Parts: sequence; structure tokens; C-alpha cells
Amino acid sequence: MISDTKYDIIIAGSGLGGLICGYILAKNGYKVAIFEKNAQIGGCLQTFTRKGVKFDTGMHYIGSMDEGQILHKFFKHFNILDDIKLSPLNKNGFEVISIGGKIYKYAIGTENFIDVLAQKFPQNRTDIRHYVEKMKSVADASPLYNLQKINSDIYVDTEYFTTSVNDFIACCTTNEELRNALAGNLPLYAGVKDKTPIYVQSLMNNFYLQSAYRIVGGSDTIAFSLAKSIKKFGGTIFKNSEIEEFVCDNKRMTKIRLKNGREFESKYFISNIHPQITISKVHSPLLRKVYRDRIASIENTISNFTVFLIFKKNTVKYLDYNFYFYENENVWECENYKIEDFSKSYLYMHQATENQNFAESAQIIAYMRYDEVKRWENTTVGKRGQDYEDFKRRRAELLINKLNEQFPNIKDCIADYYTSSPLTYRDYTATVNGSMYGILKDKNNPMQTRISQRTKIPNFFFTGQNINSHGILGVTIGAIITAAEIVGKENIINEIID
Repeated sequence: MISDTKYDIIIAGSGLGGLICGYILAKNGYKVAIFEKNAQIGGCLQTFTRKGVKFDTGMHYIGSMDEGQILHKFFKHFNILDDIKLSPLNKNGFEVISIGGKIYKYAIGTENFIDVLAQKFPQNRTDIRHYVEKMKSVADASPLYNLQKINSDIYVDTEYFTTSVNDFIACCTTNEELRNALAGNLPLYAGVKDKTPIYVQSLMNNFYLQSAYRIVGGSDTIAFSLAKSIKKFGGTIFKNSEIEEFVCDNKRMTKIRLKNGREFESKYFISNIHPQITISKVHSPLLRKVYRDRIASIENTISNFTVFLIFKKNTVKYLDYNFYFYENENVWECENYKIEDFSKSYLYMHQATENQNFAESAQIIAYMRYDEVKRWENTTVGKRGQDYEDFKRRRAELLINKLNEQFPNIKDCIADYYTSSPLTYRDYTATVNGSMYGILKDKNNPMQTRISQRTKIPNFFFTGQNINSHGILGVTIGAIITAAEIVGKENIINEIID
């Protein structure tokens, strides 16, 4: 029986952003409660298990985890390091990219990255160096990405909001083949030509340029570690507790109402739920129509279709790299696929386990538009019908057959497979139309597609991948930005630096 219904902080959603906010605020003495609609916490850190094999669902690998690097500093501060085990990716090619039959590799370390890629483009070594140095300068210009003191709400130099990734790469080299190679890992940020700003790509790639690791045992270990600390600090996490409404009076937010009718009061509220979904749960004149309309009109990134593979024991050698495949030479066209071309681009990754000789599982991830599954949008998990299962099976077999062309005989090594669609992602992560990375940042409308941590309600804030940038580092920094509204920016940064 729940008896305590009053808190200092109520956080909606237990994704990484909500958990980081909960950690910071609970550690600073606030009475924190986190409400999660699912049975499992973690958002994109969630995992699932089939036939004894665990699969990550959203956080597949992380970067900058060597001692002294930015994520290592954050993990140390948030007391996560002792609870996770990491498996390093290949330093000479942690990303292997196949474009039109040609192979390119991204290596770890500035000089190593230049040397390895220059083997393919010996006449363009200077261009590659210019690209890396410019990319690093974008990341270095962000105070929070370097744990510097900050004096404004702008976390990235504003000039980097208005230049697209493809224009940035085009300024680095005139070699069209090299341009495609440098954009080859764009599924990491669902890049859209002439829209995605340079800072999204540069922050992400600079993050992995330092170091790259998979998490042994699943990404949910991060969520469990943070939850353990939050409870130690006196915080509470409610699972299977979906928020139906954020309730306001004529000045501020006052409480939440769950779907089961229970109500909880608080001084401050933070939503780690997608802003468009959050706003639909706030019935208050404090949010004016123009604000609601702006949030509702923002475009979201594309969704995905994933095939989760279980291999027969000791049949597939473990790959310590991620494999990106593009059948055609233009990497920017994969989002605009025709149905018959669905399997012509994908990302293939192994899961890290204690045994690094053979892989026991892997994932094939391909873009999928929501309109392909829209006819089943009013169904629920496990109850979508046979036609939906047949649809997924056909798509899975297309991807498996295409993978078999690049990795001959791998099809014979598959013991079983499972699938997820945009509907799966929508229902488990509460993103609009199963969007991979939430709101699409658009250099053509930089301020319209930038979501502030502040809302029009004075004690109500956003956190998560939509207010800063996606990915584990972007969300962590976004959570710091949000928590700083309550405890102060300098207090948090000084704690981490110390």
C-alpha cells in the first residue's frame, strides 16, 4: 500500500535522463520519486531475454570511457563504474562501413583515424585531418562536453546549429567517395541531408573517436546501478505506474494523476517522456496554444526495424566492430527507401558476452518508416495479429538474406530470431511513432527544433534526448542541464570535477 504521496521532485519516466536527474537531485537531499509506466526501468537502456540470451534494445555501445575521458568522469561521479563491465571495440576499425562494395574503417584516436582512412584516400590525407580537427573543434566549443563553467543556456556554439552535416563534410573535401565514407555511420544519429546540424554529428563522432566499448551483460546494468544509488539516497521508483495527467492550478504544476487514479504532489516536476507526448498530458492554460502547436509540429527522426539473432553455439566468430552496409554509393538515400529496396542498407552488431571468441547473438537494424506499420497502430504488444507477424517475418528474411551475402553461410548459423518494429519501439520507449532519436534537429529551423529544459510552467522541466542531443553522453549532459535548474550549474560541475 502506497502511503507517501508528497515529494520534492517527481520525475516522469525512468530512461537515462530521468535516472541521472534522480541521482543528482536525490544526492543533493531532495525527496525524489520516479514513475515508470513499464515493468522494467531504463527506457532505451532496457533489455530483453529470449532462450537465455539477453539483447540490448537501444544502447548498443558507448565511447570516451578510458580514464580521464568525459564519459568515464561522468560514470565515476554517478558511481556506475563498479557495476559495469566493458569490452573494447577494435582500435583500428571499430566502425566498418561497406558502401557500394568498398570497405572503409573508422579507427580510434585522431592520428589513427587519419592514418587508417588515408590508406583508402592517400591523396586526401589533408582533407581527412581537416575533417577531424574541425569535428573536434565543434565538441571543444561546448562547455558541458568539456566540464567547463557555463554562463548561458547554450550548450553548443550557435553557428553549429545552422550548418548541415553534409555541407560541413563537403567543405572538408571535394572527393565524393570520401564524403560518403565520412557520413557512413549516419544511422547513429539518423542524419538527414540538408537538415541535421553539424553539432549532432560532431559531438557523436568525437565521442567515439576517443574510445569505444560494448557493455558486457547488457545496457540495463547502467539503469540498475543508477536506481540502486537513487534508492540509497532515499529516492523511490514506481514501476507499472503510467502518468495519465500532469495537474496544474493557475500558477504552477501541483500533482500527477496515474492511470489507476492515484495522485502524487510535488514542488518540482521533470518529464523524461517525449515532449509531444508529455504536452498531451498537460491540460492547463499555462501552456498556450502557440507553444503547444510548435511542439506538436516538430518532425521526429525515423524509426527502425530490428532482427535479433541467436546463433548456434560456437559457429560465429565474435566481431569487435560494427558493420554498416549500403548497397548503393550514396549513403544519404537510405531513409528514402522504396519497399523493394528495404534491405539495401543496415547496421549489424554483435552483443558482447564473457566469451569473446564466439558470438551468441547479434542484431540487424534497418530504417523503417512508421507508415509501414500504421495499420496496426491501435493494437498492443503480442496482440497485433497474424498479418503483422507475417509482415515482420518477410522483412526479417530480406535482411537475413542480405546479411548472408556479406557474411557467407551466416544464415546457416542462426538458431532463432526475433523482431521489433516501430510499434515495438513506440510502446516500450514512449517515443512518437517509434522515433529512434526523438525530435529531428533541423539546421533550417534551429530554434524551432530546439527544446528547452524549461517549459512555460515555472516548476516543470524536460529532460532526455530531446533537449540536448541523443546518445548516452548527450542525454547525460541534458540531464545535468535540467537538474541544474534546481540545484545550480556550478554546483553540479564542481562536484564532478572534484
